[in-house]
Amino acid sequence: MFRTIWQTIKVFLLFTGCTIFFYYGIIWISQEYQTNHRYEKPKGSAVKVFQSVEDNHVHWQDRLLLFYHDGE
Repeated sequence: MFRTIWQTIKVFLLFTGCTIFFYYGIIWISQEYQTNHRYEKPKGSAVKVFQSVEDNHVHWQDRLLLFYHDGE
């Protein structure tokens, strides 16, 4: 009976240790990605690759059909 209780305690401690390790690993990764600014202006010689709809004189229905056709 003592051996069964000891095995149960070892499995519980292993599970708890792995859970704590995983939890703090996720927190660490989350903090690493929160420091990145995804929408900052690019540095260097960036080129604008998007034209607004007003510049092309494209009707909204044509854009919708293009969206349905290409899936973009």
